[in-house]
Amino acid sequence: MRISELLRSTPELLRSSVLPALVAVAIFGAVGQALAFDDKVFDDKTGVKPQSSPWAVFQFGFSAYKNGHKEQAAEAYKYAAENGQIGATWKLARMYAEGDGVARDDYEAFKFFSEIVDQDVEPGSPEESYVSDALVALGDYLRKGIPGSPVTENEVAAQEYYMRAAANYRNPNAQFEMGQMFLKGEGGVKASVKQAGRWFQLAAEKGHAGAQATLGHLLFQSGKIVRGLAMMTAALERASPADQPWIRGMQEEAFAAAGEADRRTAISLADDILTKGTTNADQ
Repeated sequence: MRISELLRSTPELLRSSVLPALVAVAIFGAVGQALAFDDKVFDDKTGVKPQSSPWAVFQFGFSAYKNGHKEQAAEAYKYAAENGQIGATWKLARMYAEGDGVARDDYEAFKFFSEIVDQDVEPGSPEESYVSDALVALGDYLRKGIPGSPVTENEVAAQEYYMRAAANYRNPNAQFEMGQMFLKGEGGVKASVKQAGRWFQLAAEKGHAGAQATLGHLLFQSGKIVRGLAMMTAALERASPADQPWIRGMQEEAFAAAGEADRRTAISLADDILTKGTTNADQ
């Protein structure tokens, strides 16, 4: 029995992920059409009209969300999700995970993310990004557990979800998490700096600032002073506000330990990395 079927019998990290541009373009291109048939799929008093097209309701939900009508959006997404729209299921999972337009409920988000990963979506499919993001979200939840819910801490299960997203879908967030697990020997894997570096490299090549910084730190510790410091410096420039504090601490400690000549060379190389996007640890 699938996870989602088990969970339904009892009544989306936690970092956000951006869907591929093609998916976004497809949705945005449909918003104008959705506005034209709002009255055909949704009634302010009764909600979604019976026998409405799930895709049309999903489009309506998207336009309602963008216009700040998040309660209507949630209702529309629920209808579309129940009728097979995986994108609507993902939107609901994210809304519950972030308390966006609905009361935050991590267990509810977990259930929706579980429904997504149960779908038979092949790598390369237009819907693979939903599954990839859901796998990482489930890994995040299982890594710590959800208080007051049946979801308990299970690092081995978390590692399995991360590995699936990292290997099958090449998700950089999952690749970074796999790097962290190999670095610390968590999730049932044996500690290996070599394996950790491999995963950090894959994520770094996709622009993941945390992976770039951690890989740079490993290089710095291994004696590749300039290259490591340059990667940490470039990562700090690219990092999100949430990641900047820990990356800055790592970079400043290394910067203070480096000689003046190495600092100058590293700053120049960091500019080159930011301009050309070169993150190969061997270069």
